[in-house]
Amino acid sequence: AAMAARCRLAARFHHIHGTNIRLDASHTQATRVESFANGLCFSQEPLAPGQIFLVEIEEKELGWCGHLRVGLTAHDPQSLEVVPEYSLPDLVNMGDTWVFAITRSHNRVVVEGEEAQARGGPWEPFLMIARARIPRDTLVGRSRPGRYSHILDDLYKMNVLPATARRSRIGVLYVPQPDGTADMHIVINGEDMGPSARGLPTTRPLYAVIDVFASTKSVRVIPVDYGFPSLQTLCRLVIQKHIVHRLAIDGLDLPPLLKSFCQHE
Repeated sequence: AAMAARCRLAARFHHIHGTNIRLDASHTQATRVESFANGLCFSQEPLAPGQIFLVEIEEKELGWCGHLRVGLTAHDPQSLEVVPEYSLPDLVNMGDTWVFAITRSHNRVVVEGEEAQARGGPWEPFLMIARARIPRDTLVGRSRPGRYSHILDDLYKMNVLPATARRSRIGVLYVPQPDGTADMHIVINGEDMGPSARGLPTTRPLYAVIDVFASTKSVRVIPVDYGFPSLQTLCRLVIQKHIVHRLAIDGLDLPPLLKSFCQHE
């Protein structure tokens, strides 16, 4: 219960952010309003071990090269005199920061000399990363209901949605290691990309870094339920179990907010 409460609190953006970022009233949506840079955001609270900070790409902007950048930093955002213009290289050059640039494909980190580890299929309910056990359904982006959404849903289930596409969900977490350090993992649409950074200190608080860069214009934090699911989540699971397709939810006698939650999440 304590972990669930902490995760809900941390599923917001910090009030310290880049000069081109505007947050909504809930501090869960970050939009870059000008240019292609100065889009740095941070988690409101430092992450707990195994806790994922998950965002969904809500809006893209054509004409720029590059995409979302994600990582962790040991710098408390409150301590920054000036928020750097870029996560790469500016924030990284300050030290104690690890950032991964998301590309359309080939995001998996391959470590030389290591054998590929067996990975759970997209049909398995939980993604396991060391001791972290994360509900996979929340990690995978979904299409908005529409004429061809049944086709898109199949693509999402097969995990072929491009990492930089709208509705793609990207998360970052760290998992402690026996030597006292931690590995940083990036998760893209329910798939673990492997340890993209190693040797992170576990003695200092680690904040999530989200750089709303270039062609990525707006992202939203997606809360992840740990422990017991919320009543809203349980309602969604029951409703989705008894319908043929999400478009059928429109015809149900349900509150509009619950309909939207069932269709879009």
